[in-house]
Amino acid sequence: MDPEQRGAPGALVEPCAALSGEQRERALRQIALPGFGELAQRRFAAASVLVIGAGGLGSASVPYLAGAGIGRIGVVDDDRVELSNLHRQIAHGTADVGRPKVASLAGTVAALDPAVRFDALNLRLTAANALEVMRGYDLVIDGSDNFPTRYLVADAAELLGVPLVWGSILQFHGQVGVSWRPEHPGYRDLFPVPPPPEEVLDCGTGGVLPGLCGTVGSLLATEAMKLIAGVGEPLLGRVLVYDALAARTRELPFARDPRAEPVTGLIDYELFCAGPGGPAMPEALDAAELARLMEAGEPPRLIDVRTAEEHAQRFVPGAESVPLDELEAGREIAPGPVVVHCERDPRSIRAARLLQERGHTGVRYLRGGIRALAATAPQLLAGEADTDRATLDGTPARAPRAEEGRR
Repeated sequence: MDPEQRGAPGALVEPCAALSGEQRERALRQIALPGFGELAQRRFAAASVLVIGAGGLGSASVPYLAGAGIGRIGVVDDDRVELSNLHRQIAHGTADVGRPKVASLAGTVAALDPAVRFDALNLRLTAANALEVMRGYDLVIDGSDNFPTRYLVADAAELLGVPLVWGSILQFHGQVGVSWRPEHPGYRDLFPVPPPPEEVLDCGTGGVLPGLCGTVGSLLATEAMKLIAGVGEPLLGRVLVYDALAARTRELPFARDPRAEPVTGLIDYELFCAGPGGPAMPEALDAAELARLMEAGEPPRLIDVRTAEEHAQRFVPGAESVPLDELEAGREIAPGPVVVHCERDPRSIRAARLLQERGHTGVRYLRGGIRALAATAPQLLAGEADTDRATLDGTPARAPRAEEGRR
């Protein structure tokens, strides 16, 4: 490994002028650390960190950032707390079910240290807004749960010249790394292209061990602190891989790819992660427009290409459940205009392309998937998640509207 990839690159943030008495008292146990001192704590107080995702990794890393005295923390997420989140997203509580995750995290941070400036960004990060949202922060932590967002954040961080601490978790395994191109190796040097959508397993279908979120989330916060203060050896040019079942870690070194093209702009990451080839990009339908059509009693024909388990958790009443693997195995659907959706976008784009290849016309996909619809019009959804919320507040789950039909 190039020795320049090892060691601290120097403190990221200039220190604030002085700590208040309360700030100093809160941080006594870390100020006492060898090689840390009050100077590093002043850097923390002056630092700003943006966290992408308020789920398992975000809810684990944000409280440690706040507790450490990071002066400004922003969190980006457009999702709401669900009962099935709570086994691993412990910064949220039962009383938070149904609330925006960023609002729930804002309360957690305020309870830890009300002096921390918290930016609750209840929005979906896209290529259209990423640079504006991320600009102005000293460092970004990516705790997102999908490849389009990971590539988007990595590219935007490179364009802005800010270090990116990223992590991923699934089942019993976790990964942590630091991307800081062009001076250091980055995410695209390690993963030049995304995996095929059919090979991607998410936590909703594959599951995740609760404590793994805490382990990886705290590592993300620690890497951020090291970079801000300029202490220790950040994970530059290295990926830390953690196997929770075996209680083992291993390190994978990697270097800059000399053939890699520099990032010059942001692209359509849903299309990028949907796989190459096939017919032209299918037309998209926005969640707000779908909600308008449903409320007007004019719902389009919907095809849900998620797994049966995902469909049962949260679905649009009237949507046909046709899992992507069955569609790719040759299952046919009746001809006619359809709107295909998955949890986000990659599987629905792949399914829409496949239908186009088979001669179907009028094929569209729901941009942002069921998550976008849940953020726009949660009252239009049904499923086990609705039953969970009903159990909590004692009211019956919402009955489907008559015009929405039944599966």
